[in-house]
Amino acid sequence: MAQYFLEQARVTDFIAHLLAHHTVYAPHHRGGRSFAFEKTSDPEAVVLDYPRVLNAVKKFFLPPREVLLHFDLTRDTAAVPKVEPIDAVFLGVHSYDLAAVRRLDFNFSTGNPERNYLVRRKGARFIGVSYVPDKHHFAGSVGIDPYDMTGCDMFLTKHADGWIVDILTGEGSELAAGFKLEAHDEPKPRRAHFTQHVFVPQARLGQVMEASYDHPVWNETAETCLSCGTCNLVCPTCYCFNVEESVGIDCTNGHRERSWDGCMLRGFTEVAGGEVFREKVAARQRHRVYRKFKYISDVTGQPWCVGCGRCTASCTAKISIVEIVNRLIRDSERDESILT
Repeated sequence: MAQYFLEQARVTDFIAHLLAHHTVYAPHHRGGRSFAFEKTSDPEAVVLDYPRVLNAVKKFFLPPREVLLHFDLTRDTAAVPKVEPIDAVFLGVHSYDLAAVRRLDFNFSTGNPERNYLVRRKGARFIGVSYVPDKHHFAGSVGIDPYDMTGCDMFLTKHADGWIVDILTGEGSELAAGFKLEAHDEPKPRRAHFTQHVFVPQARLGQVMEASYDHPVWNETAETCLSCGTCNLVCPTCYCFNVEESVGIDCTNGHRERSWDGCMLRGFTEVAGGEVFREKVAARQRHRVYRKFKYISDVTGQPWCVGCGRCTASCTAKISIVEIVNRLIRDSERDESILT
């Protein structure tokens, strides 16, 4: 692993260098305080020092809406749109969002592989950046450090005068080729501390969840929850979707479309006849939390929450997944102490 230094004054030059050779997606300002990953054309518009983007980079590999099939009954034909690898550089990705991509890789390659997602993932290169945790981040509690470089080809660590550049792979070396960087061997800045914490490791969380199925927190949270589904839509590891057929007025042609869906929406478990298997908001809240800390985690040993804090930061009702989990932990420990 080679380490270099990029002065702040040369950051736009470096981005221009990347743009000269590659398609680049990077964070941009959107509105007063929001940020979004978008295709870059102007190096000056890129923001590397940001708290979080509204939607993670998963949107490029699993689009919010995509057509899966076109059909024409008059010709008795069906055509599947061609899906291409995303041959691009994703610049300025936080470690928790890269961890989320790895979790989606597992979801979409295990069992019946999801071709569209896996094809789009090919060719994507990642340049990570460090970040300073805000009041919603808790990635450290799920084992993801702000300086975690796993999955990166290059990584930029914020420094008072610029960025420390770690080149981690052969692809990273190719990205930097032709751009002069100065060698750097000084220690990295101290990591900023998280202010939000989940207070037990995943192995213990599985036990806590096992004992908390009927906990009153689910009904208490449901009293303020609007079931709007925002927490699902902004979550970088949620991947549920709905599939609908759109048919022309003459019923001879149309298309099949996939779109993001979420377990907090009432219609998510609705089946023919109108039966809804998770009618109550409390059941939907419990399912959402169990998906992040139990169901998949029982198989992988990892939390499926990456601690980005988006669900809490975006929740209209100010519901905090950290507060829910820590409440379960406290009550579980209290009950165990009473029994002993």
